[in-house]
Amino acid sequence: MHRYFNGLKTAALLGLLTGLILAVGWFFGGSTGLVIAFVLALVMNGVSYFFSDKLALRSMGARPVSEAEFPALYQMVRELSQAAGQPMPRLYVSPTAQPNAFATGRNPRHAAVAVTEGIVQMLTPRELRAVIGHELSHVYNRDILISSVAGALAGMITMLAQLAWFIPLGNSDDDEGGGFLGALLLLILGPIAATLIQLAISRSREYQADASGAKLTQDPAGLASALRKIDYGARALPLPPEGRLTSTAHLMIANPFRAGGIANLFSTHPPMAQRIARLEQMAANSGPVQYLR
Repeated sequence: MHRYFNGLKTAALLGLLTGLILAVGWFFGGSTGLVIAFVLALVMNGVSYFFSDKLALRSMGARPVSEAEFPALYQMVRELSQAAGQPMPRLYVSPTAQPNAFATGRNPRHAAVAVTEGIVQMLTPRELRAVIGHELSHVYNRDILISSVAGALAGMITMLAQLAWFIPLGNSDDDEGGGFLGALLLLILGPIAATLIQLAISRSREYQADASGAKLTQDPAGLASALRKIDYGARALPLPPEGRLTSTAHLMIANPFRAGGIANLFSTHPPMAQRIARLEQMAANSGPVQYLR
């Protein structure tokens, strides 16, 4: 049922984007603008669906890594993928000091899991394994489709809003900027991008991935310990809420930005303390931890 609703939300999100682009095209260009907008909508929807994973990975500067480079990481992912009876995703590492991780892609056969260098260095093997279980659960729960598409669409809308500043709409005599309408579009479309993410992505998906990942690894205490370290590291080394990062942040296991300001617009993570408390309760109810490495 969860996967079914994610599919419906993805379709609704793509439809909403199409309607928005067509409305703007008709408003500014009449029938000609409508045709141009329709072609643009097809391109943007196609890019969002088929290339959202690449956009997310690029925003973090993540690169594909081989098993020779990260043998322990490959072993963890292979073991957990086999336990779930699912194909192994592609693995990426981002040269970011902040401890974080995310999964992206439109389905398990086209999925990718990315971790930062910071998280590999900070966590123990047990904790890193628990994080991998969380990210794989996003893949298996089909969260990554709606999350990746929402992020890609929000990023493109923000980009269009920025371009609008340089388009001389409504003030052709002013050579120094985009005129009143360009500035107005910039102010309106940016928050729309953030709102799209908020409407499309429920915070409950993180709770679901925490629970599913803990069951997959059979180690909720390991994930609770990892989240505690990740939360501390993300607060100590916040990323700048700029550019494409703002439309990728919702994919990460922890909010990468400093609390407050624009970060609140893009915050789709429940409070870390609540996530940790749920996992610790789950660990208390499940008996002895089976994974002790």
